[in-house]
Amino acid sequence: MESGGDWCLIESDPGVFTQLIKTFGAKGVQVEELWTIDNGIFENLRPVHGLIFLFKYLQHEEPAGPVVTDNRLDKIYFAKQVINNACATQAIISLLLNCAHPDVDIGPELTKLKEFSMSFDPIMRGLSLSNSSTIRTAHNSMSQQVFFEIDPKTASKDDDAYHFVGYMPIDGRLYELDGLRAGPIDHGPIGPGQDWLDVVTPIIRRRINVYTEGEIRFNLMALVSNRKMVYERRLDELLSDTFDGTNSDAVDTDIPNLRMLIEYEDVKMARYEQEMIRRRHNYLPFIIVLLRILAEQNLLVRLYEEAKERAAQKGQKKI
Repeated sequence: MESGGDWCLIESDPGVFTQLIKTFGAKGVQVEELWTIDNGIFENLRPVHGLIFLFKYLQHEEPAGPVVTDNRLDKIYFAKQVINNACATQAIISLLLNCAHPDVDIGPELTKLKEFSMSFDPIMRGLSLSNSSTIRTAHNSMSQQVFFEIDPKTASKDDDAYHFVGYMPIDGRLYELDGLRAGPIDHGPIGPGQDWLDVVTPIIRRRINVYTEGEIRFNLMALVSNRKMVYERRLDELLSDTFDGTNSDAVDTDIPNLRMLIEYEDVKMARYEQEMIRRRHNYLPFIIVLLRILAEQNLLVRLYEEAKERAAQKGQKKI
C-alpha cells in the first residue's frame, strides 16, 4: 500500500480544527485555543480530553521519554506519519480515536478507520489513514484558497518547519502522540487523584524553554467536550433542582449565566462557519475589478505611492 494524494497545509486555529472534527463526522467535541498554561486556565474548559501542541520542529530533538513499541500499541491508536502536511489531522485523529469519554462520538468514518487498522503496526495505520479519501478530502477542505503563486521556491533545509503533536492520558499514564516517532512517548504514570493536566503542563513548559529567548511561534489548543452541550446539561440540572425547590438561588445567578454562555457558543460556531466560507471564497475576480476601476479613475498610482510612503515611514520609526 502506498500513501495517496496531496495533503495541504492547514491553519492552526480552533475554528478550523472544530470544523475539521465536524467534517470527519465526530460529535460532542470541539477545540479551544489556550493563550497561557498558567494555573486555572483549564477550569472553565473541563472535561479536557487532550492537548494539541504546535511548535517549530527541531531535526535532532530527542524524545522526552521512552518510545512505546510493546504490546500497549494493541490498545493505543498510534499512526506513523507517512505523508507531508498531514500532522494536524493525525494529531486530532489520534486524540479522538484514543478518547473513551462518553461525551465523544467519533462517528462512523473514524470508527471504520479504527476497526480496520487497529490490528496493524503504526506504519500500516499511517498508510491506512493517508489513503482514506474521506479524511483527506475533509483535511484539504480546511485550506485557504490559493489561485496563483508568485516566485515559488523549493524548500531548503534551513526553512522553518512546524509540527503538531497530541498529549492525552491513556490507562493512567500520560502519552505524547507524535506521528514522526516510532511510537507514543510515555511520560509516566498519573498518580491516584492527580489531574493529568497538572502532569502535562510542566512538560510543555520544558519543551518551550528549549528554544531561544524571544521565540513565540507556539500554539496550544485543547480538545474539550462540546461547550454548548456541557452548558445545556448544567442548565437542565439546575432547572430540575429549582423546580424541586432545592436550588432556588440559581435562578438569579447560574441560570442566566449559563443561558448567556449557550448563546455565546451559538454565535461562536456561526462565526467559525462564516470564516470558513471566507477562506474558501475566490476573491480574485473582485480584486481584478477593483483594480480596473481604480486605474480608470486614475487612483491606482496615487494609492500605490501613498502606500509606499507609509511603508517607508514605518521603516524609519522602527530604526
